[in-house]
Amino acid sequence: MNYLAHLHLGGQQPEQLLGSLYGDFVKGPLAGRFPLPLEAAIRLHRQIDVFTDSHPLVLQSLGRFPRERRRYAGIILDVFFDHCLAAHWQDYAEQPLEQFTGRVYQVLAAQADLPGRLAQIAPSMAADDWLGSYRDFAVLEQVFRGIARRLSRPEGMDGALELVDALYAPLMDDFRSFYPELQAFAGKALARV
Repeated sequence: MNYLAHLHLGGQQPEQLLGSLYGDFVKGPLAGRFPLPLEAAIRLHRQIDVFTDSHPLVLQSLGRFPRERRRYAGIILDVFFDHCLAAHWQDYAEQPLEQFTGRVYQVLAAQADLPGRLAQIAPSMAADDWLGSYRDFAVLEQVFRGIARRLSRPEGMDGALELVDALYAPLMDDFRSFYPELQAFAGKALARV
């Protein structure tokens, strides 16, 4: 899962929203590095990643990619699943997407000490509405290009948009089957916090 899904699944309190994003930017042991609610949200982010990466429906989705593209398939699929969520947000959330993303951007703006690269990208994320823009399939081309710039072998992302376009229907079906299970998993984990 990418940013939008983690934010949607990780709880709605400010610390939970922050931790849902921090999970992609904070590595290593957590004990004592952050306030407990923030730390719990980072742990949930990691649990969601483990659940997702080992789920049979996600493995099925990854298997749809050509063998030579499987090294990058997980990255591509994470972004595409955020597109699926944004495009069909009303099926999975009661609050309109614009209100949800606006609140996320407010929470980010109010946080003085964002970790690492998140501090660099948060202003652009809000100004360009990265989270809401995922609903537009064509925007994924920019997302894939941005990811490629950070990879040691950026050519692995070449043609990613065309690839998911060709696989759009089966991958969307996989998402629609998988996401409610992920919501249930995250909901149970949140209830234990």
